[in-house]
Amino acid sequence: MIFKAAILQMRSRYRETESNISIVIDRMKEAASNQADLLLLPECFITGYDLTIDQASAVTQEDLRPICRKAEELGIGVVATAIAKGRRKPQNAAFVIDRKGDILMKYAKVHTCDFADEKALEPGNEFRVCDFGGVKLGVMICYDREYPESARILMLKGAEIILVPNDCESMKPRVQALSTRAYENMCGVAMANPNGRNAGHSCAFSPICWDENGECTDNTLLLADEETESLFYAEFDMDRLRSYREREMLGNTFRKVLAYAPLLDEKVEYPFVR
Repeated sequence: MIFKAAILQMRSRYRETESNISIVIDRMKEAASNQADLLLLPECFITGYDLTIDQASAVTQEDLRPICRKAEELGIGVVATAIAKGRRKPQNAAFVIDRKGDILMKYAKVHTCDFADEKALEPGNEFRVCDFGGVKLGVMICYDREYPESARILMLKGAEIILVPNDCESMKPRVQALSTRAYENMCGVAMANPNGRNAGHSCAFSPICWDENGECTDNTLLLADEETESLFYAEFDMDRLRSYREREMLGNTFRKVLAYAPLLDEKVEYPFVR
């Protein structure tokens, strides 16, 4: 079984929701014509990464109906991203839409960038996984991937592939980290980032880092350049991925969780006090 992700490397426009939704639908058509299972968008693509959007102007699930209808028509899933309505304040959110046009889950970014304008947003409080036609998908958004706990929790919740809507620059160490997240959690990883100078580098990684004989293999499925605006594709061989997860010693195999208590300590000390 092959799971094929279409990964959009493109920058959308601030506050032009209708225009951005039209772009999404056009890219869905292109991805479907190339037999992709799902289209992954960069962070906040539908609204643009515009943190001046207030609760009243934030996207709702009803606003996603044109995308849902097109998903059903084309038989392709989408990870739709936007500044979305939260409980008290807007959230940086991703909606996983299946091939029938149903919204399987909404994920709200847990690690909001509170050192910057995202401090105005309402963070999510859990990492979520859904079943997309027999493939377990998890989502983490941009700054979430700076914390290895994000991917680890998704793995513990059953994720086989982790999808990462992203919008940032200085990508080299971040791409390297995503390869490591795939390796250590034995999960596939795919990331979509807008194109641009010092940006781009949308990517995908297999968790398979050595073969049955212990010989190292390149786990890079996709690594785009900075500037190209395009749809890129990554194919995950789910049979090989699952076989690897069943026999290898990473993920949740031999963890010593009794030593992990400091991870739940909220105390912040020098040099990390901000």
